Amino acid sequence: MTTRTAATAALALAAALVLAGCSAGSEDDSTPVTEDDSTEQAAGVNDADVMFASMMIVHHEQAIEMSNIVLAKDDVDPEVATLAEEIKAAQGPEINQLNGWLDDWGVDPDEREIDGMDHGDGMMSEEDLAALEAASGTEASRLFLEQMIVHHEGAVEMAQTQVEDGSDPAAIELAQTIIDDQTAEIQEMEDLLASL
Repeated sequence: MTTRTAATAALALAAALVLAGCSAGSEDDSTPVTEDDSTEQAAGVNDADVMFASMMIVHHEQAIEMSNIVLAKDDVDPEVATLAEEIKAAQGPEINQLNGWLDDWGVDPDEREIDGMDHGDGMMSEEDLAALEAASGTEASRLFLEQMIVHHEGAVEMAQTQVEDGSDPAAIELAQTIIDDQTAEIQEMEDLLASL
């Protein structure tokens, strides 16, 4: 009787394990299909990755535009000019890298336009850029630093979202680099502002 009970229990356990295995297997099998149905991106890439790359390209392009505006002036603080050069040197190659990823991921260029970005993402308005363009000397240096701090804060927030929600390891790594580098630059800019 005991042997029979033990055998029945063992059989029930084995059946449960088989069913559990089938259930787990079917869930695993269904997950990629769902992802493939919702997007036509490369394997291992999700919507957060695409959004991060697309938005960061536009964001970086504006940072370079702001840097070019201040670098065209003869009377800005030399340390501010150096910082603007450093921002251009860092973000230009990142734009190329992000565009390359979007190409590799099969994202159509028409799908890369980001119309929803606003000042909340750290983006400057046309009025902000016009004010920077019109400023000179210490005022231009101060305005550039104030605007770029806000701009960097937006980039750090976007990068943090990518670290939390992204899927592509290289994109997550770049996002963490942006967080680290731009957080350090924010501190540098705050120090420069205090010294103007």
